[in-house]
Amino acid sequence: MLDFSQSPLLVIWEVTQACDLACVHCRASAMPGRSSDELSTEEGYRLLDQVKAFGEAKGFGSPLFVFTGGDPLKRPDLYELIRYSVKLGLRTNVTPSSTPLLTASAIDRFKECGVTRMAISVDGADAVTHDAFRQVPGSFDRCVMALKHAQKIGLDTQFQTTVTRRNMHQLDRIADLVGEVGSKMWSLFFLIVTGRALAGDDLDAAQYEEVFAKMYDISQRVSFDIKTTEAMHYRRYIIERQKAERRADEAPHADHGAAERVAFRTAGVSDGRGFVFVSHKGEVFPSGFLALSAGNVRRDSLVDVYRNSQLFQMLRDPHLREGKCGACEYVHVCGGSRSRAYALTGDYLAEDPRCVYQPKHYAPEPVHA
Repeated sequence: MLDFSQSPLLVIWEVTQACDLACVHCRASAMPGRSSDELSTEEGYRLLDQVKAFGEAKGFGSPLFVFTGGDPLKRPDLYELIRYSVKLGLRTNVTPSSTPLLTASAIDRFKECGVTRMAISVDGADAVTHDAFRQVPGSFDRCVMALKHAQKIGLDTQFQTTVTRRNMHQLDRIADLVGEVGSKMWSLFFLIVTGRALAGDDLDAAQYEEVFAKMYDISQRVSFDIKTTEAMHYRRYIIERQKAERRADEAPHADHGAAERVAFRTAGVSDGRGFVFVSHKGEVFPSGFLALSAGNVRRDSLVDVYRNSQLFQMLRDPHLREGKCGACEYVHVCGGSRSRAYALTGDYLAEDPRCVYQPKHYAPEPVHA
């Protein structure tokens, strides 16, 4: 397992919160207009230089860098920033929104600039479901157009889906669509009740296990990779499921495929541990869903904040986890979602409230009336 105390696996920059969609689960509560306090082009260049500096740590390559939003295409300097990122040697991804700004020409320019992968969010197997999420008619069709055009020109894509009660029963159909458009990875985001996200859309802990089972079964039949965001306990699910299969001798020589490959490539990665998020104003967060600032790139070194700030160091220390997360034998591969713990309890070190697993040697404290 990699040591994430010196360098993250992934750096995400929210270049703007402006977006012409009005998604019901939007983390950023995005609005159409840009903020006057966004990082400037020059500040963006300096940020990219700092991200490149992570790669100077012994034994580490440069992190994967992602331009996200809002909608990155709302920034007219986006292509300049992408070109600079690529020039620095960073693996560079972009996550545009499915608005009229996302044209075939824009996708062509992503490829010309050297983008490694374009990520598109699709939250339903059909236009009715997806467009109800995004609250803009035609969004689903634009997503499919963008994914198919990228496939045509040879630009790798990542298919992203936020799993909620609205779409959890469409996963087989969505997986078929992922295969149809040729995406290399299906990334499933699990709701954090922040921004515009509604508590009523959130899955309960038992439904998480139901979705994990479906994901695992799908992973046995598809060629693309599957990963989760803010559902670190899927890694625990995979381990337990494979133990059960070996005990039952159902498939002792099976290739566990996408489930095992991605789960253990990202083992231990969580908010502030292998992951850092820079807001449109330069604030350094452990995650886009955990808006606790440890510094600002306008005055602080991103490298120093990630390595040395108290917040990030506490998040990387598994011994500080509370409740059953702290007692869990899977704390080093999972550790629970710190964003979800904070959103639902106000304590980012608390146990993940959406995990059913009971650690083997854990006895919860009795609740007194």
